[in-house]
Amino acid sequence: MKYDIQPLREQDVNDIVKWRYEPPYDLYNLSYLDIPFLIDPKNRYFAVHGESSKLIGYCCFGEEARVPGGDYQQIEPVVLDIGVGLHPGQVGRGLGISFVDELLQFGVDEFVPEKLRVTVAEFNERSLRTFLKHGFKETQRFKRKRDDMIFIQLERMVD
Repeated sequence: MKYDIQPLREQDVNDIVKWRYEPPYDLYNLSYLDIPFLIDPKNRYFAVHGESSKLIGYCCFGEEARVPGGDYQQIEPVVLDIGVGLHPGQVGRGLGISFVDELLQFGVDEFVPEKLRVTVAEFNERSLRTFLKHGFKETQRFKRKRDDMIFIQLERMVD
């Protein structure tokens, strides 16, 4: 499947903030208070539209993809941090590989990094499997101070 990736528009964000993930994935739920931040182009959030221009996910690049507590000493242009969000109704339907593949290629084309990095909650085994299948390797684990949640950083070189 080919995806259309464009900067987030207000309508996209209005849809995304209505998405609700089941626990423990509910940490990915957004709120209406996030709208001004998400549509600000300097924060580098993008909408991902699939067939029939249907919004199926979003992504972000750089600082906004980082989780407080991790080691982010290496940053752009060397390492590009990537965050992804798939519509809750699309999760578990086998789209993860193609969805992430497209976002990784977009990030490489747009920002020209040497390496890619993602930070994933330890419990999120689906996301971890997807990135491992894309050649990412674990580089660090850390605990977020505000809630003691464990996150895993994974990296891979750009092909």
